[in-house]
Amino acid sequence: MLKPGDMVGIIATSSPVDALKLDRGVEILQGIGLRTKIYESCYSTHDYLAGEDALRLADLHSAFADDDVQAVMVARGGYGAARLLPHIDFNTIRQNPKPFIGYSDVTALHVAFNQICKLPTYHAPMPATEQFAHEITQLYFRHMFLGEAPPQKLPPAKTIVPGQVRGILAGGNLSLLAASLGTPYEINTTGKILFLEEIDEEPYKVDRMLCQLSQAGKLSAAAGIILGSFSYQGGHSLQPYKIAIDSFIIPLKKPTIHEQYCGHIIPGKPLMFGVDVGFCA
Repeated sequence: MLKPGDMVGIIATSSPVDALKLDRGVEILQGIGLRTKIYESCYSTHDYLAGEDALRLADLHSAFADDDVQAVMVARGGYGAARLLPHIDFNTIRQNPKPFIGYSDVTALHVAFNQICKLPTYHAPMPATEQFAHEITQLYFRHMFLGEAPPQKLPPAKTIVPGQVRGILAGGNLSLLAASLGTPYEINTTGKILFLEEIDEEPYKVDRMLCQLSQAGKLSAAAGIILGSFSYQGGHSLQPYKIAIDSFIIPLKKPTIHEQYCGHIIPGKPLMFGVDVGFCA
């Protein structure tokens, strides 16, 4: 939980950051009483990366080690966070626990911090995105991080497979989770509630990634599943992915819900990974 006057360190772990969107996000954070510290990676470009790996890694370490920073936010997603994993000083993260906020490509870091450092993290909108500029997104942010009254409710989750379940929440972007398999940083889903979301992937690609998670035992090991936003050709619906869901998720008979407003959608609701949650579908 944050309070007015706390400092939020903003870093870029993945793709280059749009300066205008970042400025707008900083104004929003400052407008709700938080101070901000912007790290060099947010202003750097190395082709499709927000600066070279060494710079992005240094900013990550610096933001966690800085006693004046009470929370670390990633400016945006894109690509590049997984490149940092072999070089992260996880002791720095363990010894300086603080809220870590982001999603999409940041999934690679969520899984590592949850599993290696036992640090709960926040799958939540990022400041240099259109999503963060939406009023309802901001209200959900204020509710989760400042303890303010909950905002108007978005449509409730839809039941896909009925049931009741509790477990540690884990997961993130489907592409990143599939890419983690076979590495030292692959997700452990045993007994957990697995959250999955994806943006603008062809149905056969989602099928391939769910097939990969299934054959790796990651879906069957989970206690329950939450499907977040799945966007395709400008829409937000699970319908384009019905064959994949019918093939790899429904037969498991695990409690499963669809939380449409968690993921790449406007407005966006935050989630907290690495903590015990439950739902009744």
